[in-house]
Amino acid sequence: MKLDAALMGSLDEAGDRAAAMEAFGYDGVLTAEIDHDPFLPLLLAADRTERVELATGIAVAFARNPMLLANIAWDLHAFSRGRFVLGLGSQIKPHITKRFSMPWSKPAARMQDMIEAIHAIWDSWSDGRPLDHRGEFYSHTLMTPMFDPGPNPHGKPRITLAAVGPMMTRVAGRVANGFVSHAFQTPSYLREVTIPALEAGLTEGDRSRDDFEISIPAFVVSGLSEEEVAAATRATKQQIAFYGSTPAYRPVLDHHGWGDAHPELNRLSKDGRWAEMADVIDDEMLSHFAIVAEPAGIAAEIESRFGGVVDRIQFGVRTTNPEVWGPVVEQIRAI
Repeated sequence: MKLDAALMGSLDEAGDRAAAMEAFGYDGVLTAEIDHDPFLPLLLAADRTERVELATGIAVAFARNPMLLANIAWDLHAFSRGRFVLGLGSQIKPHITKRFSMPWSKPAARMQDMIEAIHAIWDSWSDGRPLDHRGEFYSHTLMTPMFDPGPNPHGKPRITLAAVGPMMTRVAGRVANGFVSHAFQTPSYLREVTIPALEAGLTEGDRSRDDFEISIPAFVVSGLSEEEVAAATRATKQQIAFYGSTPAYRPVLDHHGWGDAHPELNRLSKDGRWAEMADVIDDEMLSHFAIVAEPAGIAAEIESRFGGVVDRIQFGVRTTNPEVWGPVVEQIRAI
């Protein structure tokens, strides 16, 4: 199993952090579009690394258009010598319309059109075929020589798609090269709801699971002391509560019979009572959403939950002792 690490923090340290992650044995580094741009750190990371894959995990697709994404991904893929992965996600309507001031409609259909448009642009650059994408949401029919970068020596980047609901998950199976599960996911929901939807999409796209990669960011509660474990527990419950307050994620709670927690979490979030939301997540809920184990037991828990289903996993823990964490990395990569 491949192991990925989040590339967070200030831009001026991105290259050093990526190099350290590569030296430590990680297979990939991922950026997230939270409080910083997700692409700029990967340019610095590409300059300081040789082996790790470099992915946006994720960039908000609907905050941009296909041509813009195609250009950025093309350049990063060339500069990193074929190591860039364009990870996309839809975000939710309020962020798209109120934060990015962009249109929102039929997100699953829009996402498929966007990915197909990006591939049409890349195909035009790769072999000179006329650009003629005419979709429901995006139309790209002009590519003059001045704006054509030409073929990429490393081919086309891979595109991965993050999804929560079955419709977007099926889109990932139909047109993406990989699927990124949301962290707000339990092993039961993954196996009983998400994977069947993904397999349906692969069938619809006449595609093979052998050429497709499934990734999941995991919540992990661990530490070397009671204080570290307590801090990790509280922070993880807070994050689970935040996701659980969002209506789009309620089906995961309903799957386990915890649907009544959603309106309470939603109410607390609207009241701005963020700290109290963690109290709604009890230890049973935590044990389903998160791996709760001592460092030496993390790999076994990952294999038990995701073995045979997931190809790569991404997480971080508050235990930074290399003598402890190094063996854990090797155990996970051996799964």
